Amino acid sequence: MAHLCGLCLALRGDHGQFARVVTNYDGLLISVLTEAQAERATGWRRTAGPCPLRGMRTASVAQGEGARLAAAVSLVLASAKVRDHVADGDGLLARKPVAPAARRVAASWGRAGARTGTAVGFDTAVLVDAVDRQVGIEALAGPGTPLLTVTEPTETATAAAFAYTAVLAGRPGNAAPLAEAGRLFGRLAHLLDAVEDRETDAASGAWNPLTATGTSLTEARRLADDALHGIRLAVREAEFTDGRLAHVLLAHELGRSVDRAFGTSGCGHAGDGTHGSPGSPGSGRLLDAPGSAVLLGPEGSFGPPQHGGNPYTGGGNPFGGGPSVQPPNPGKRGFWAGCATAVGLCCTCKMCCADQYEGPWSRKRREGCLNDCDCDCGCCEACKCCECCECCECCDCGL
Repeated sequence: MAHLCGLCLALRGDHGQFARVVTNYDGLLISVLTEAQAERATGWRRTAGPCPLRGMRTASVAQGEGARLAAAVSLVLASAKVRDHVADGDGLLARKPVAPAARRVAASWGRAGARTGTAVGFDTAVLVDAVDRQVGIEALAGPGTPLLTVTEPTETATAAAFAYTAVLAGRPGNAAPLAEAGRLFGRLAHLLDAVEDRETDAASGAWNPLTATGTSLTEARRLADDALHGIRLAVREAEFTDGRLAHVLLAHELGRSVDRAFGTSGCGHAGDGTHGSPGSPGSGRLLDAPGSAVLLGPEGSFGPPQHGGNPYTGGGNPFGGGPSVQPPNPGKRGFWAGCATAVGLCCTCKMCCADQYEGPWSRKRREGCLNDCDCDCGCCEACKCCECCECCECCDCGL
């Protein structure tokens, strides 16, 4: 929450109140990684005043270059998302009075993100280039096109953002492993979004990378599990001053996002190291209960927009080898309606404390990020992961 509020306040401080609507859960990973690598010193946190989004409570929030980099990345990618929705004529943005205004907002966000990126030494051109290349790649993709060809621009964008946190924190040796973690995070985000939207895209005729390339759900799950394993290995190679939060988010919560996306609650690898089908006897121990998730999807993620009205990133909760655990999607909200709903959810603290709430844009069921946390250790249930992934060997959780 300190990093989420820090991102929100960085957007407000540099770009005004309206820019706060691009606050997203995945963007805060930039702030988390920067602080995790930095030497402990004063100035990384400050006490923010009462805010209606926190129930008029004060809070200790993250500040500094990590939060500003997260703001720059969020603005540039949100700008791309709006432009993509306008180009596709999605919802309210298809109307002539609204479309020109949305284009102006998108252009303003793009310039603002570039300014903030320049202020912290990060060239946002790599993000813009990824967005531009995504459209061309999707236009040429067809049956037989490798799925990783489609996810490459997303991977490139997230790799650049993750790697630059090492520069900000003064740990250049971490740039390579964090670039790898970012590349695989972008791949995973794109895959999960494609899986989650597969049925709704088919019903609406929207472009979906799985359908367009003829990729099966089994292959998508294999790629997701491999990306998750690669992220864990890359995080092990990086040196952190205090990497506990980064470890929980990237080593544990991402795994839960994959399981929820594919409608499973266990590891996708069999006990003998082979890939097991979800829910099979060799698929690993079941998690006791799902915890808070890193939200990947319409609520905000990294990566360029998928052509055809999909969110500007990838990721979310998918399907899998078993039945979906989510109720039928009632249909996504438009951009502005989703923004209004997001404000309402924040003001009522449902995003944090509710057992479940409806995603402001996707309208899918989400879990409140603090709904099942009643301990003080910071790890909660996150370390109760399957033994076959070996992801608890690199943490100091004591579990």
